[in-house]
Amino acid sequence: MTEHPDLSPRAARTRAALLSAGFELLVEKPIDAIPIDDFVAKAQVAKGSFFNHFSDKQAFAEAIATEVRVDLEEQVARANARLTDPIERIAGGMRVCALFAITNPKRAALLLRSHATSTTRTHPLNKGLVCDFEAAYAQGLLRPEAEHSGVLFWLGLCQALMTNLIERRLSGADAERRIDDMIVLGLMGLGVAQDHVTELVAKGADGSL
Repeated sequence: MTEHPDLSPRAARTRAALLSAGFELLVEKPIDAIPIDDFVAKAQVAKGSFFNHFSDKQAFAEAIATEVRVDLEEQVARANARLTDPIERIAGGMRVCALFAITNPKRAALLLRSHATSTTRTHPLNKGLVCDFEAAYAQGLLRPEAEHSGVLFWLGLCQALMTNLIERRLSGADAERRIDDMIVLGLMGLGVAQDHVTELVAKGADGSL
């Protein structure tokens, strides 16, 4: 869980209990189908405590999805830690998102249903991707349109891929083929040179799915 140093230890425990309960309930049903009473009963806290931390159910759902997004972004950061090529980092991020959807379909679905998947460049959780796009554009690796719309384009592809992998329940060679196809189409759409794309896809296809 994301730490909140401004909260007292008791308040932090209450918030954590609510979020944990939310995770368990929201993987099965959408937020509108679950009354607040169910969340507080599951968390074993007073109903008033819910409103001490969240203004309404939508804010609660977004807080839970943000926890998932933070976890996913940390996985992307670890996977890209030693990579310097911004295009390889961009492609690597899509691979991590795809693997997350395959191995954690319920958590991924929860994330995709929420506004916490924000596509704005200024969203804090998009900072790494924005930096990679800026570096790639500065190196002349992307077409002009990518300067302002590349991040939106890529996030949309990642979300569509994750949704498809969850719906189709693809795994193994079928999933790898789908991911490779999306990376090729996405990078070529951004204007990345074909030989660069071919090299990255070959490098990433390690049979790990």
